[in-house]
Amino acid sequence: MLKRPVTRRVTMVMWDLASWLAALALIVGARYEFSLSDEQWSSLALYAAAACCLQIVAGMVLKNYLGRYRVGSFDETVGLTAATAVVAIVLGVAFLTLHVFDEFPRGIAVLVPPMALLFMAAGRWAYRAWFFRGRKPSESAENTFVYGAGDAGYQLIRLIRTDTSSPFRVVGLIDDDRTKRNLNLLGVPVVGNRTNLVERAKERGVTTVVLAVSSASAEMVREVSDLVERAGMKFLLLPPLGDMLGGRVRLSDVRELDIADILGRHQISTDIESIAGYITGRRVLITGAGGSIGSELARQVHRLGPEALVLLDRDETALHGVQLSLYGKALLDTPDMVLADIRDKEALRTVFDRHRPQVVFHAAALKHLPMLEQYPEEGRKTNVLGTLNVLDLAAEFGVDHFVNISTDKAANPTSALGRTKRQAERLTAWYGHHAAGTYLSVRFGNVLGSRGSMLHTFREQIHQGGPVTVTHPEITRYFMTIPEACELVIQAGAIGSDGEVLVLDMGEPVKILDVAERLIAQSGKDIDIVFTGLRPNEKMHEELFGPEESGERRHHPLITHVAVPPLEPALLRADDAATLEQLWNASSAARGKEAPIQ
Repeated sequence: MLKRPVTRRVTMVMWDLASWLAALALIVGARYEFSLSDEQWSSLALYAAAACCLQIVAGMVLKNYLGRYRVGSFDETVGLTAATAVVAIVLGVAFLTLHVFDEFPRGIAVLVPPMALLFMAAGRWAYRAWFFRGRKPSESAENTFVYGAGDAGYQLIRLIRTDTSSPFRVVGLIDDDRTKRNLNLLGVPVVGNRTNLVERAKERGVTTVVLAVSSASAEMVREVSDLVERAGMKFLLLPPLGDMLGGRVRLSDVRELDIADILGRHQISTDIESIAGYITGRRVLITGAGGSIGSELARQVHRLGPEALVLLDRDETALHGVQLSLYGKALLDTPDMVLADIRDKEALRTVFDRHRPQVVFHAAALKHLPMLEQYPEEGRKTNVLGTLNVLDLAAEFGVDHFVNISTDKAANPTSALGRTKRQAERLTAWYGHHAAGTYLSVRFGNVLGSRGSMLHTFREQIHQGGPVTVTHPEITRYFMTIPEACELVIQAGAIGSDGEVLVLDMGEPVKILDVAERLIAQSGKDIDIVFTGLRPNEKMHEELFGPEESGERRHHPLITHVAVPPLEPALLRADDAATLEQLWNASSAARGKEAPIQ
């Protein structure tokens, strides 16, 4: 198995030595017409021998001949230039300064090295061109357009061309940039843009289109996929750049369209330096760490290098899952995995006393609107009083940054969930004005893929053969993927001020009916949709801002800063029964029942 690489490397060395000799012969012929004295010929022979020896030494030291680079790549050209420069400098200094070489033709030291480098590079480029031309896709490969003539498109074409088992045969590029209309990547030309994609595809018998724009917005993915699928072609795409290992394209990255590509894919620009300033090397506590948001926050914070990462949840199975995803093991035998309920203040006090967190992300909450309409007192115990417990202890133990995870239902709330989360925002604002650290809330809408989310429900209903249940044909919601939301939450913690609510830009609201119809279409099944009616206190259209709220985007284009009125904890405690009665009666009225507080 080693024979082929060794043979190729030996051939490479021989070619480079031949390049020096050919360059020397060419320059002597062109510059001196081979009319040299015996002394000059002797010095040239010594120069040639020294150049060959030094080229081998430099190539081995820089690992050019040890498989460091792909043959013919730009990186190899840089390495080859470095080796040639070393040889040229050593030989130039020796042959131009030592008196023993007074007869040496001065022009040789200047003209031969660049010519030798040109020959060496030309040989590699020729080999690379032959290598690509000589590899044919399999007979079963589908004629494919790559949409996007940028770096991702180039990497994808290179991978397809080098893999003879690839299911794709790239016959053209599509790009909307007019400056690329004459571009040719690895022999594949740009043949059109979005407006004539279908026409060009019919001309070339294309059956598959791969969107290779890793920064594509949800709107672009939706438009291109609709265009391609209406024409009866298969639509595939590359994931966002952040989802690809090391930002490098792999053939296995090409996948079918997921609903998250249409609803998510917000273009997030993260200031890593500002984030690192308050997380790296600090002790971080995440409550609700076993949930969808909490576990993703844990993964992203872990990558930023905190001194300690303490994960708290009341669900031991959820803690098992997040520890496994972070560390590749799930023994649950380390003190950074904390089983506790935020309703239990004394248990929380033990956690704060033991770990002394400097940063707290508070993600623990009850979140299902219909359930809290039935049991509003449970929502209050967790979302209000539990949050107050965490806030109290954070202030007592001198936490520097406190980030409360809120919801868009807290804006102009109509439900028990919205009212309890609104109170949590106001409590956080009070501590922001009275505690030593920075206390703020982050508000956003639905996240895709969370446990018990709409997408999971729809997919399970489709799997069971239907029907798919939608509350109302006109109902809309804001959506963002969990990683996008968590990235903005961490960013918000770096730029927010005391007592603020930072509202994440969720893009345009999406009709739930459209999501259901697209999922059904992707399944290929004939599934009915049944409208069940709005649930008690459920909004037709969610709001990100209350009627009296106005915000500004000071630091980040996707984060709006909003001021909320603080709520003093003492007033909350004094009014416990009245507030609970308000929640219960509002929920009962929505259900059409009478349920007075005892």
